[in-house]
Order: sequence, then structure tokens, then C-alpha cells
Amino acid sequence: MRHRFLRSAPLIAALGVASTWLALAAPAPAPQPFGPLPTPRQLQWHAMEFYGFLHFTVNTFTDKEWGYGDESPTLFNPTDFDADQIVRVAKEAGMKGLILTAKHHDGFCLWPSKFTEHSVKNSPWKGGKGDVVREVSDACQRHGIRFGVYLSPWDRNHKDYGRPEYLTYYRNQLRELLTQYGELFTVWFDGANGGDGFYGGAREKRQIDNTTFYDWPNTWNIVRELQPMASMFSDAGPDFRWVGNERGIAGDPCWATLDMTQPGRHPGGSSNGLTSGERPGTAWIPAECDVSIRPGWFYHASEDAKVKTPAQLLDIYYQSVGRGACLNLNLPPDRRGRIHDLDIAALRGFRQVLDATFAKDLTEGAQATASNTRGSAKDYAPANLIDQQRASFWTTDDSVHSAEVTLQLKDSKAFNVISLREHLPLGQRIEAFAVDQWAGGQWVECAQGTSIGNRRLVRLSASVTTDRVRLRITRASAPPAVAEFALHVEPR
Repeated sequence: MRHRFLRSAPLIAALGVASTWLALAAPAPAPQPFGPLPTPRQLQWHAMEFYGFLHFTVNTFTDKEWGYGDESPTLFNPTDFDADQIVRVAKEAGMKGLILTAKHHDGFCLWPSKFTEHSVKNSPWKGGKGDVVREVSDACQRHGIRFGVYLSPWDRNHKDYGRPEYLTYYRNQLRELLTQYGELFTVWFDGANGGDGFYGGAREKRQIDNTTFYDWPNTWNIVRELQPMASMFSDAGPDFRWVGNERGIAGDPCWATLDMTQPGRHPGGSSNGLTSGERPGTAWIPAECDVSIRPGWFYHASEDAKVKTPAQLLDIYYQSVGRGACLNLNLPPDRRGRIHDLDIAALRGFRQVLDATFAKDLTEGAQATASNTRGSAKDYAPANLIDQQRASFWTTDDSVHSAEVTLQLKDSKAFNVISLREHLPLGQRIEAFAVDQWAGGQWVECAQGTSIGNRRLVRLSASVTTDRVRLRITRASAPPAVAEFALHVEPR
């Protein structure tokens, strides 16, 4: 079934995001927002936390990472392509969406673009009638996860790359993807730009100025017009940024803001500051941590013994999602057009531990008290930290930037994971925090950190057993606004 993008969908999505984050109608005035703020589309992206990449093209069949652009379309011929299997694996791993490499640097298109012959329409797969983008998009809809596209700005196949005519070609293909495959949660623009290539048979090196060649502001405007709720990625935004490495690890701290007045702050520009972000920054451009489950981005049989283990994936999760970023984990389909069994086994082991860890919040039924609460107790009460509602939060009077919340648990509990969240619609406000346990008749610090943002997961080296815990906000730029304080047990 073909799914046409409805112009009312962005409004519906925006209202849904607003109801999730801003639904709490409190009579007491909320604190004033601090610094740069996330847009509804960015809040929607933050809520996903974990999604996947699908690197799949002629490279899968040539055993390369970067195709030169002279590969014949006849090379693309998966023997048993199954979009439902791919999407099902991603969903079972806990991913909230998938991003498909609709066109990588080699220029081969996984959809039958009417603007080039270098596409699946000239491959033997399904007699040239296949459309990988369509099948993955439809499978995502069937399985209830979101879909996004990667469209490489660099094209080593096209004869006009590096010339003004190429921009028209690129934008035409962008419009095809934006209008033919339903609602997209992201459009991913890679930072690799220019170099040697086939270029219609020229076989030469072409360099471009990536600050001007793509006319990014007007290219982005096409996405804003046709898919207003799609968040766009490049090295420095405009909606979320590269974390500065391909290991899936965010900095600590990892601020959600960047100073966009700095020289080199443009797509493909300087990567300085991307890993940790910048405080206070001039724009809300949070980090995405991209990493592959294998050493390479595309499937290589030689890497079957090098799939990341569940323990490695867990470490990455805590250093990405657990530092306020989103995790984009690559799952490369093999030459069948399926996710390999070894990858599936690693994902299942990883998911089992995460499910066991976060299935229960040990603060359930606790009594919460605070050193200071804004307005009436009901509006911004410390109990909002443990109600499992993202829209509610605890905050303080305007003059109070350091405060604490104590949880009296129902009985003594053992935990080794702490989860904290800020109320993002008011900005990233907290700069330092600590968590204490009650032990031996006194408070004993068991954790501390800096940035919280969308989520901060503190993974303790050893379990803590206590019936009383305390969250201290030790430094903030504005009255803290905390939406979650939870305790969990990771099985070890």
C-alpha cells in the first residue's frame, strides 16, 4: 500500500509531542525557560532515544565500504530480501525507528528514481521492479516503528557532481524521498563530501566547498516544507549533531547545545566541541551517537566473528542514551537482504539485560520530600519525580538554584543504576548533581555528575542497599526542573 504524506500530519505530530511534554496544566507559573530550547520536532526525536541504521547498497555485494561509483546496477541482487525480518529484528531490540541508506556515496539508488539510471530499476532484483525504500518504509509502518532516510550529498557516480547542475539533481531526488514514502522522522545528511570518483566516466577528483556548494539553507527548506516534523542530521545540525566519533560514545558532560557563532560551524565543518557540546551555547543541537554492530558499516562475511557482544552494546548504550544523546546503531543487511543470525543473537542478549534492568522502578511507593518546592505542593511536587510521567516535574522558586529531594523507600532496596531526566521544554538547566544513600546513620555520596538533559543513567560499579536516597542539585543556571529520579537493578 502506498502511503502519501498528509500535510495535516505535522500538526497532528506536533500536538502529540506537546501533549506528551507540556500537558501538565499548573496554576502556579512555571519557571522561565533557560537558554536555547528544543523544538517540537526535536522533542519528538529525543523521545526515541534508540533507533537503527541500515547500510545496504552495491557495497554489500562488492565487499567494500565506499563504492567508487562505477559499479554496475546488476551487482545489486539480494537473494532473499525480507524487510519484515529486518524491521522485526530492530523492533525486538527496542529500536524506535530505522534509517535506510537510500543513496550512499556510490550514487546507487535503492528506489527507482526517475532522475538516474543508476538504481534498482536496472538491477536483476525483482526484474527491475523492486523498491527497497518502499519495502522498508511499509514494513516500519506495519510494525509500528518510524522511518527515516539517508541521502548522501556526495555522489561518485553522477556526471555533474561538483557543478551547479548537480544541486538540481540532488534536490529532485530529495523531493522524491520526501513525498513518496510517508512521514519521515529524520533526513540524514552525511559529512563525507568530494574526492575521487567515476563521475559519469570522468574518473577524476572533484573537490567542493561544503559551506556553499549545497546551499544548505535552501536545501533544508525543502525538508521543512515537505516533512516539517523530520529532524535533520549533519555534523552540526540543524536539528541534531554528530557526536564527533563513530564509536557510539558521547562526552561526559554532553550538553545539548552548541555555539553556532563559532567559525567552522556548518555541515561538514569543524568537529571541535561536538562530543561534549558547548555551554550555554546559542542553539539546541543535541548529539546522536552513531556506531555499527560490526567493525564496518556494510555487511562483510569476514566480520562475522567481530559482532559486538551484548556487554559491549550495553556499554555503548550507557555512554550514549545514558549521557543524554540518542543511539543510532547500524544493522547491515547481508547479501540475502536480511539481518545475520549473529547480529540477532547479540541484540537479543543486549535487550534481555535492558528489559530486566528497567522493568521495575524501585522508587515505586516511595515518599518524596524536597528542600524547596515551587508554588503549591501539587503543581511542582517532588512526587512528580517518581510518577513515571515525562510531562510532570519538580522545580523550585526562582531564587533557588541548589536544592535536594529525599526519597523514603517502602523498604530497603538494592540498586546499581540511577536514572535522571530534566524537563526539556524549559531548557538544559542543571550543571552538577549528586546522589546520596543513607548508611550508618548519615548520608554517604554514591554518585555524582554534570549534565542531565534528556536522560542521565548512572551505572554504579557496585550495588547500593538502603531505604533512603537523596538527589542533590549542586549547581544550576536556573531553578532546576527534574522530571525523573528512578532506581533500577542491572543483573550482573
